[in-house]
Amino acid sequence: MRIGFGFDTHALKSGLTLILGGVKIPFEKGSLGHSDADVLIHAICDALLGAAALGDIGQHFPDTEEQFKGIDSAILLTRCCDLVRNAGFEISNIDCTVCIEQPKLAPHIPAMKIRLAEIMKLKETQVSVKAKTSEKLGFIGEGEGLSAYAVVLIDAIRRRV
Repeated sequence: MRIGFGFDTHALKSGLTLILGGVKIPFEKGSLGHSDADVLIHAICDALLGAAALGDIGQHFPDTEEQFKGIDSAILLTRCCDLVRNAGFEISNIDCTVCIEQPKLAPHIPAMKIRLAEIMKLKETQVSVKAKTSEKLGFIGEGEGLSAYAVVLIDAIRRRV
């Protein structure tokens, strides 16, 4: 068994789309980034890659490459899952937390869990998504950005070569 941890953070800007866990969230601000800036999926990607000792999301999908500009992060997550599985591991479970002051995410969490499970070819019971605020402290509390944290557990399914 191996554990991986991932983190990502993005600025929030007016007029952009907010996508979390592959789900569009109605809000007047969205994440600023090279791809679709899905902070939750990016944290999960880093956790998966880290658990399998395969580097990080920037190593595999650099923000300096035009091919990743505006890309749907679900594509990146699918590729990360493939990398982990091809390295001889299966994904046991994912536990993640999004930290954002507004909007309230509770109504969207079931859809995020369904979408993430679908992308990663897991059961919903293998995916946990939680939401927290920062109690109006710092850049998150002031509505300037958001962060996500993810922990994954993977199991070896065959000896790694």
